[in-house]
Amino acid sequence: MSRPDAPIPTSPQSPYPITERNVHIVAGFGRGSAELGIPTANADIKECTHISQLDPGVYFGWVKVVADESKLESETKTRENGVEVEYGYGLGLTKGVDTEVVLPTVLSIGWNPFYGNKEKAVELHIMHSYPKNFYGALVDFTVLGYIRPELNYTTKEALIKDIQTDIDIGLKTLNTPEYEKYKAEIA
Repeated sequence: MSRPDAPIPTSPQSPYPITERNVHIVAGFGRGSAELGIPTANADIKECTHISQLDPGVYFGWVKVVADESKLESETKTRENGVEVEYGYGLGLTKGVDTEVVLPTVLSIGWNPFYGNKEKAVELHIMHSYPKNFYGALVDFTVLGYIRPELNYTTKEALIKDIQTDIDIGLKTLNTPEYEKYKAEIA
């Protein structure tokens, strides 16, 4: 299967940038980290009023995680698959290192046909190594461009290879002055 990459313009073109604010991170299926080695933060799609209408595919932009300081302590919730997860709301993360800092992201919007998801999801792969999950935290993010359509893969290895290519394209593009200046959209 060949990648149908979209040409990336030298600066964001309409309809970008598209910015979402104060979107909660929810527990997904846990496959990004466990199965693929590529952790994702699932944004609550019901709170994504601007990007939820975008075509399924892979996009890139900037993201900022913000601890939900209205919560006083973590709590345990149960995923749809019955697994219990801790919602820490980002409270145990370091401000200025893990939270309140703008970081590059590559995000998937769609149904993940490889896994046969029944509901549309917004999954952000944030280019940062977090010391722990931050379910329940808030994110502000801005989408600056489109990389490729959502694809179905025959192997997990092919999926991982394409995600790594998406990350490379996203980072290369975001490191240009015309894209880097959009960090200020959510700073």
